[in-house]
Amino acid sequence: MIGIPETGTLQHGCISANVTTGYRFTTADGRPARMALIDEQGNVIEAGDTVAREAWNVCIKVQKNFWIGQGHLVVHSAPPGVATQAAAPAEQTPRRRARG
Repeated sequence: MIGIPETGTLQHGCISANVTTGYRFTTADGRPARMALIDEQGNVIEAGDTVAREAWNVCIKVQKNFWIGQGHLVVHSAPPGVATQAAAPAEQTPRRRARG
C-alpha cells in the first residue's frame, strides 16, 4: 500500500496511536474503551491492555522486519494451530507468536 490509509471510519469508537505509547481506544464520545479478540461465536477470548500491546508489537515488528530486509511480511504472535495451555480443551484457540 502506498500512501496513508484512511482512518476515522468507525461509527462507535476511535482508535488512535502514538509512536511512544502505542494504541489508544475510546468510544465515539471519548470514553475509554478496550481492544478485544472475539471468536466466531461472539465470545470475548481475550481483552484489555495485553491485547492492545500484542497488536502494537506485531504491527511494529512486521514493519521493522521489512525495513531491515528480512522480508517477513507476515508476523504471528504464536505458531498457527497451537492452543494455549490455559484454555480448556473445548475452549482451545490458536494464538500467534511473533517470529524473528
